[in-house]
Amino acid sequence: MSSPPPCPACASTLTYEDGLGNYVCPECAHEWPIKAEAATEEAVRVWRDAAGKLLQDGDAVTVIKDLKLKGGGGVVKQGTRVKNIRLVDGDHDIDCKIDGFGAMSLKSEFVRKI
Repeated sequence: MSSPPPCPACASTLTYEDGLGNYVCPECAHEWPIKAEAATEEAVRVWRDAAGKLLQDGDAVTVIKDLKLKGGGGVVKQGTRVKNIRLVDGDHDIDCKIDGFGAMSLKSEFVRKI
């Protein structure tokens, strides 16, 4: 008989099957599915601009609408070009540096690929 895998949260070896298709850790109460291959399938994230074009790291984009900056920093005007973007996960999709403003995060829905 094979022993269940250690807990992915706390690495405890005292895990057991609960009979409902899950492993359970009695030390930290973490539960995870027995069929780990179905749960660990990574969905490939795809970023698209306002026009639906695929975005990649290093692309150059143009801002399609005036964007007010939080903290009273001014406004990024429509038509501002941004070079060498970096795509990230989170509430904002793009990390970049804009001349005159510095480092900032943008949402992909407000840019168009050049």
